Amino acid sequence: MTLPASAQGLGGRLPSDGERKTANTLRRLLATQSSEQTKLRVFDDVRKESAEITLTPAISNLLIDLLRHIGRGDAVTLVPVTQMLTTQQAADILNVSRPYLVSLLERGEIAHITVGRHRRIKAEDLFAYKDVRDGTRSQALSNLAALDGEFL
Repeated sequence: MTLPASAQGLGGRLPSDGERKTANTLRRLLATQSSEQTKLRVFDDVRKESAEITLTPAISNLLIDLLRHIGRGDAVTLVPVTQMLTTQQAADILNVSRPYLVSLLERGEIAHITVGRHRRIKAEDLFAYKDVRDGTRSQALSNLAALDGEFL
């Protein structure tokens, strides 16, 4: 997914060692406080003032998940659920080839619209498909593990 240069941040590159270290430190700090509403104090060195922000558990958990990826050295791009994706972007998110994704669209497994000659997929629909697919895979792996356990 291509973002404007001003919005790329880490989305267009891998995080540096310093960014990974900072992400891991901040993640650990947030994780110790994420069960309740957390107050975060941010200090602005330029203006010499601080601001206090209250983080709900849901926001804390989202930030912790994001920081975990950055801390591992992953490039991260946020995708709003209302965003319309190209077939290549959707294929990249599912980690499948674009032709395979197109076959899923043609079989009606993922909702999409056609704009001119191009197919567009709402991120919300793609993530719903991904959740079902991942759940099915997880169940299949559990079943295989159970079968394997019977032979021990």
